Amino acid sequence: MIAAQAKLVYHLNKYYNEKCQSRKAAISKTIREVCKVVSDVLKEVEVQEPRFISSLSEMDGRFEGLEVIAPTEFEVVLYLNQMGVFNFVDDGSLPGCAVLKLSDGRKRSMSLWVEFITASGYLSARKIRSRFQTLVAQAVDKCSYRDVVKMVADTSEVRLRIRDRYVVQITPAFKCTGIWPRSAAHWPMPHIPWPGPNRVAEVKAEGFNLLSKECYSLNGKQSSAESDAWVLQFAEAENRLLLGGCRKKCLSVLKTLRDRHLELPGTPLNNYHMKSLVSYECEKHPRESDWDENCLGDRLNGILLQLISCLQCRRCPHYFLPNLDLFQGKPHSSLENAAKQTWRLAREILTNPKSLEKL
Repeated sequence: MIAAQAKLVYHLNKYYNEKCQSRKAAISKTIREVCKVVSDVLKEVEVQEPRFISSLSEMDGRFEGLEVIAPTEFEVVLYLNQMGVFNFVDDGSLPGCAVLKLSDGRKRSMSLWVEFITASGYLSARKIRSRFQTLVAQAVDKCSYRDVVKMVADTSEVRLRIRDRYVVQITPAFKCTGIWPRSAAHWPMPHIPWPGPNRVAEVKAEGFNLLSKECYSLNGKQSSAESDAWVLQFAEAENRLLLGGCRKKCLSVLKTLRDRHLELPGTPLNNYHMKSLVSYECEKHPRESDWDENCLGDRLNGILLQLISCLQCRRCPHYFLPNLDLFQGKPHSSLENAAKQTWRLAREILTNPKSLEKL
């Protein structure tokens, strides 16, 4: 048993060093190329409208606010200034979303975003996004990369297609630190020893973002709530949870397997599903020793089996907001197809670790 486990870990490490590292290097190169173009567009936006200041800056080789959705698809979060006159309202009526309402007694005119405030005092995410979309469209025509960048039509979101190869979504957002959403108040689970109190304090201090983007959980709900609502996002908090042990290595292997074998019609799976399942696996295996390098095979196997179960049940709960289903809106046929393909992958890796050389 131990020999088989060691063999699997050996082949996984080889896979990580060869396939995962080359994937990372290729994506880093793409990110540099994409960020040059996006920075240029955002500079033009800022000239027209100083309230939209580009926050895309590089720190320690990472671009803050940039998320990799897939090797050719990215999201750049543009942090806006001054949320101060608004209260954050998160009563659970809009799964995965919250609204920003003018604080009692505050005048609209005190806000930097005065013209985006609705009659009932909400800061409308859609109104801000619509204005931003207009500004980006004008900036694309003026920027020095105008020959290689186009706006993606038929969406209320701001998406750029670069060199006909990459798609980048630019999402206006507010950073919320020092508060924690009520809809995530159940976390951490009292009966689970992971993460320890110090890590919990760090994660909650990291806070969350409020994004102006289409919220799939609201499709079919009253349109006014939908247009005012901001989507909750926990990118930095999630990254902090995955520090230590082989957690990040495990996630890197999962992302590489996804890119190479689970990029299927209907796009049932993205990097974020993998990240969420690693967090759930951490709860199931709360001891640090469970994440030693020699446990990599067991952890990967557990996550792949959990992924198959989620795909078969057609439900993948968000880690911090379990009422939110990350598979919502995905075609059932594509989830079934992904379940079969994941099962084939898991069986092959487990029964013949050497097959990783070809995967």
